[in-house]
Amino acid sequence: MTLIEVDGVSKSFASRHGSISIMSEISFDVADSDFLALVGPSGCGKSTLLRLIQGLDKPTAGSIRFRGHPVSQVCHEMAMVFQNFALYPWLSVKENVALGLEARGWSEARIEAQVDRYISVTGLVGFEEAYPRELSGGMRQRVGLARALAVEPSVLLMDEPFSALDPLTAESLREEVLQLWRDPALPPEAVVLVTHNIEEALVMADRIIVMSRRPGRVLAGVPVNLPRPRDRKSPAFYELTDYVYSLITEGRGPGAATNGPGATPLPPGHG
Repeated sequence: MTLIEVDGVSKSFASRHGSISIMSEISFDVADSDFLALVGPSGCGKSTLLRLIQGLDKPTAGSIRFRGHPVSQVCHEMAMVFQNFALYPWLSVKENVALGLEARGWSEARIEAQVDRYISVTGLVGFEEAYPRELSGGMRQRVGLARALAVEPSVLLMDEPFSALDPLTAESLREEVLQLWRDPALPPEAVVLVTHNIEEALVMADRIIVMSRRPGRVLAGVPVNLPRPRDRKSPAFYELTDYVYSLITEGRGPGAATNGPGATPLPPGHG
């Protein structure tokens, strides 16, 4: 079942020097059980696209639909995990996790039970009364993840959630996110991850949308048909990494001239 439809989306901003085009005619779908990654160079509109999908901003042209309905305002069936944690420093871990639930008007007992559940799920037990300044970067990102999951979203949007972490912490959190996603008893139904890290995208996602330099457009949709857990040292992984890297650096999808705009070239081993 299709959850999200991004159809011909363009976005531009006004400036003193005229209109600046961020992305142009972006189209793709996100289905139930999808783990989709958006990769591309800085400034191509990946993070802006997440905001458009959730309804935090509106496209200049094109449309975005969720479960067949136009996204015309903030969609509360989606939740965002941010790169910079976006925690309130004056609130405790428990209070930060409860924020989205309080806005929904839930009873105190229901909020407490939900917060306790997702504090446990994300490994924060024992840190309920701690403040963000007392936590490591990895722990703060766990709080951001717990806050997003507590509202039990259908779609989890992740904007470079591991880029501010040290490599070992990032690797640990990637695996934990994958474990949560694979658990049918837990949300979400789909994940959309924005990342600059091609290896990260290949380790986590089942499909990658490769975007060009600004104005961002879709160069290719790349299926990642590698068995889990992904072996980064395997020849197939190396080959797929090189393929995605070449798409970004060359700025065009192989075969685009013969297949036309928006064509989706096949990655190595899929021809």
